Amino acid sequence: MRCPYCGSEDTQVKDSRPAEDFTSIRRRRICPDCGGRFTTFERVQLRELMVTKKTGRKVPFDRNKLVRSFQIALRKRPVDNDRIERAVSGIVRRLESSGESEISSEQIGLQVLEALKSLDDVAFVRYASVYRDFSHAEDFEKVIAEISARIGRDSKVEP
Repeated sequence: MRCPYCGSEDTQVKDSRPAEDFTSIRRRRICPDCGGRFTTFERVQLRELMVTKKTGRKVPFDRNKLVRSFQIALRKRPVDNDRIERAVSGIVRRLESSGESEISSEQIGLQVLEALKSLDDVAFVRYASVYRDFSHAEDFEKVIAEISARIGRDSKVEP
């Protein structure tokens, strides 16, 4: 691992432990050249995933881009980072275990929508407005009606 301070490639691991979400390993490192200390996180990658965009272009899957999508949709919303991390990890796990090495951006978008639906209704509408390419106020009204119907169903008490 290259030192972020001096660029040396000879860094040493001083401590390793599971990260809080138990999906990665947290490693404390030290650089013998400059004495700099830093932390790295290591994740298991089951397979190299490629994302097929709507244009047909293929790009490597980027977990950080997925995290940023959640963060943008959930900006200023009362959702813990742990819940976001669990949702992202769940999506990545499903993608990696699907058996496919190429995943369409549409499939990923649908999984994000599904996860946001259970995390926060406002974030769901925000993401859906971009993902479904809303162009009129009626588009928002339809999604809000879907959410209202779901809330109505969920709040009914069975005898």
